[in-house]
Amino acid sequence: MTYSRLPYLYLLFIITLISCKAKEEEVVTLPVLPPVVTPTTPDKEILDKVQQATLQYFWEYAHPVSGMARERTGSGDLVTSGGTGFGISALIVGVNRGWINRAEAVDRLTKMCEFLKNADRFHGAWSHWLDGSTGKAIAFSPKDNGGDLVETSFLINGLLTARAYFNGADAKETELRQKITQLWETVEWDWYASRGDGQLYWHWSPEYNWEMNLPIRGWNECLITYILALSSPTHAISPAVYQNTFQGSGFVNSQVYQGYALNIGTSYGGPLFFAHYSFLGLDPRQMQDQYTNYWQHNVKHTLINRAYCLYEAPKAYGYQAGLWGLTASDDPEGYKAHQPMDDNGTVSPTAAISSMPYTPYYSMQVLRYMYTTLNNQVYGKYGFYDAYNKPRGWVAKDYLAIDQGPIVIMIENYRSGLLWDLFHQIPEIQTGLTKANIKQPNSETGFYLAIPEIRSGVYDLLKHPDQNQYPIDVAIQAAGNFTLTLEKEDGSMAETIWQTEQKGPGLYPVNFGENVPAGKYTLKLSSAAGEKILAVYLH
Repeated sequence: MTYSRLPYLYLLFIITLISCKAKEEEVVTLPVLPPVVTPTTPDKEILDKVQQATLQYFWEYAHPVSGMARERTGSGDLVTSGGTGFGISALIVGVNRGWINRAEAVDRLTKMCEFLKNADRFHGAWSHWLDGSTGKAIAFSPKDNGGDLVETSFLINGLLTARAYFNGADAKETELRQKITQLWETVEWDWYASRGDGQLYWHWSPEYNWEMNLPIRGWNECLITYILALSSPTHAISPAVYQNTFQGSGFVNSQVYQGYALNIGTSYGGPLFFAHYSFLGLDPRQMQDQYTNYWQHNVKHTLINRAYCLYEAPKAYGYQAGLWGLTASDDPEGYKAHQPMDDNGTVSPTAAISSMPYTPYYSMQVLRYMYTTLNNQVYGKYGFYDAYNKPRGWVAKDYLAIDQGPIVIMIENYRSGLLWDLFHQIPEIQTGLTKANIKQPNSETGFYLAIPEIRSGVYDLLKHPDQNQYPIDVAIQAAGNFTLTLEKEDGSMAETIWQTEQKGPGLYPVNFGENVPAGKYTLKLSSAAGEKILAVYLH
């Protein structure tokens, strides 16, 4: 299975372009690194510090005129539309946790909206890059000097999330919501499907028209583009366009990698940003269609990426439990979409850390190792630097908006589900999901969100940093009386979580084990219909 031809060629072109545009990175010679240690600093403290430092890229380092996110450190007036969308969601996290003043955030977002209203637009879409002072489009490539619908969708995702969060009745928050709605409703998604061939296109330029000629095909990071295009109350595309383009050739996979079956996508799942960008707002726990369960797909994609690094990659790359994660990022040669099919030993911190909702324990291993062991070799003013190549003794000293944003957002979605909850409250989004035939999973009774590590057969559970308990989601398909217990390896009872409790159909978040020692246990869900068992290791 390979990428659809046109998107993959465009990705290669983008990588070459960014490699040329990126400033030369500082090469750092690193000492021999010690093994992974188990520090005493609580997870909560580390997560707080990482989120706070990283979101400052969007707050402190934002463009002074527009408030937009700069493409990367050192990019001056060049700002990014998609990266700004990520930054908006990151700022919401900062406000919600008390790290940024709410009124100041409203003022910043209002300034952004005014800038975006007056910036160059192309049938409502913004360009990938803009001048942060003037709002003029900056060409991303020779013929990509007009609207970029995918980057626009990342921006609108952030704006709509802000509209849902800043729900106060005061004049300023009311005005902000109105400005966001005006921007949202003037994006002409349907224009980008107006060529008469039933496909949705990535780009349009008044100078080059449709010459970029890139249909938005899947599977990749662009599901959010289609959900928004289907959701638009003013310029919606038809479901047929979604089916013809995104779900066309190259969408279905049905292969097994490292023991995990993927129903959709490319070989080994592709770079991990495929599991991040569309799911900063979209909650994969609530998404299933005729092709896949999106939560299970993203978890398996992450587990495949990790398993490749630990068990299949060249040993010289030095991957280990605290050092894995392949995605698009800076690279010793410039910029590369790192993945198992294209790996040179470069680990991108955003890869594993932004996967924290999917693999909390394994992602926290990476975050801890980088934060406590590598420390200031890979960590600076705005959090983790963009990339690290251990065998070559190289660290990228830049920060990139599109890599910083998901770190803040996905850590928060793991901790509280904040951005997922906000985005799914938006009425238009529910309309788009319905048109895409994406529904709430109707899964069989049990622990379907928990996917054990294939080699051990055990599900590794991390104690939640804010609750000091272990979280697990329990699915009930048919109503009944249920008992949920935690048993030790010898079969004795460690904790009774439910005792013959009446439960209707649904997904139940459960917290347990506050005073249970770490170790291997069995979760057992019992009812008149039978038992469901999950082997767990509590860390």
